[in-house]
Amino acid sequence: MPQAVLYTRVSSREQQQEGFSLEAQSRTLRDYAARGGYTIAATFQDVETAKTTGREAFSEMGAWLKRNQPCRVVLVEKTDRLYRDFSDAVTIEKLDVEVHLVKDGTVLSRDSKSQDKLIHGIHLVMAKSYIDNLREE
Repeated sequence: MPQAVLYTRVSSREQQQEGFSLEAQSRTLRDYAARGGYTIAATFQDVETAKTTGREAFSEMGAWLKRNQPCRVVLVEKTDRLYRDFSDAVTIEKLDVEVHLVKDGTVLSRDSKSQDKLIHGIHLVMAKSYIDNLREE
């Protein structure tokens, strides 16, 4: 069975209490892993914003993936749960992993079609724009 890591994130404890729970994300990802035949090798979760780099579990996940080369799959709910920052997107790309954006219905890797990469890039720009707009308001 192929191995995968799970990554979940909420921006704050308040957001978690409002229903964007880490548990709900984890359940969705575990169900997806079971349907896809993945063994969950590790889980990482952050309760902090993704508007800047330096999230603790995100960094731990990157280091773990570098040390554990047999595992090349990251399962995450959707783009804005993984990152809202261009440098974090580059970090993931450099790891040469396959990212499954479960709610987006997209699997991204270096071999993905250009159309899939374009749509993902638009999702990333929209996630960043959301944070930029919050700062303005």
